Amino acid sequence: MLPRELIRRIRRLEIATRRVVSSLLAGQYHSVFKGRGMAFSEVRPYQPGDEIRSIDWNVTARMNDAHVKVFTEERELTVMLLVDISGSQGFGSQGKTKGEMAAEVAAQIAFSAIANNDRVGLVLFSDQVELVIPPKKGRKHVLRVVTEILEHRAVGRGTDLAAGLTWLLRVAKRRAVTFVISDFLVRDYETPLRAAARTHDVIPVVVRDPFEDAFPKLGLVELEDPESGQRTLVDTSSPIAATGFQLAMQARRAERTRVFRRLELDAVELRAGEDHGEALVRFFRLRARRLAA
Repeated sequence: MLPRELIRRIRRLEIATRRVVSSLLAGQYHSVFKGRGMAFSEVRPYQPGDEIRSIDWNVTARMNDAHVKVFTEERELTVMLLVDISGSQGFGSQGKTKGEMAAEVAAQIAFSAIANNDRVGLVLFSDQVELVIPPKKGRKHVLRVVTEILEHRAVGRGTDLAAGLTWLLRVAKRRAVTFVISDFLVRDYETPLRAAARTHDVIPVVVRDPFEDAFPKLGLVELEDPESGQRTLVDTSSPIAATGFQLAMQARRAERTRVFRRLELDAVELRAGEDHGEALVRFFRLRARRLAA
């Protein structure tokens, strides 16, 4: 039995995602993802202009009249959510943690997927794969996915993007639309990301907090790394410390952007305090325009 407060949170999240789901399904979601291929639909009489290669010779011989095979695109997709639940996801300066932001955008994607009759699966990872929910359809299944994202307590504190991506490559043999939701505050993830992108449609979703760009002037503060537990005494009012931090984070963001560009990945950036639904809808519109160009 789920606690009442958790049930209320899930219900509020479902209601809040309806507007976004409607916007995504207004052409964007369906148009930016390709189906799995072409599936046989029916056989019909040959018409002038039809491809000779499409003639079904068995039916033609049986009916004594030329018939062709008709194929349609398989629209059913598998959507995988790879969600980072490491220690850094517990940080938040705008009244909401990065983990809560990740849960919101994952719910918006998941509800959009099932509204389009697609399957949704979940992988929760820290420095290891902690939970896997195989892809299925239906509202009940998506509610379970959202519940796990909100409720799961991570065993590991670190982040290993390769762990989740390696699991995806080992288990998900068929092409899947894969949203990797993380703050990407790690290094050396280009190789596993490249490997995953060869098989799957990989979309990085970067979750950011303003304090990760420039921390406020609070004087002497003891800062703790949520993943390693290491503590450091920092004078946040010091221009030298502030500049060093900002330059380091700018370099990290620039490298992340270069990696995504090298791999030709469309990425979504979510910043705490902003409307995540609008950011997601904006991404889908931009991707639709790019694919149509």
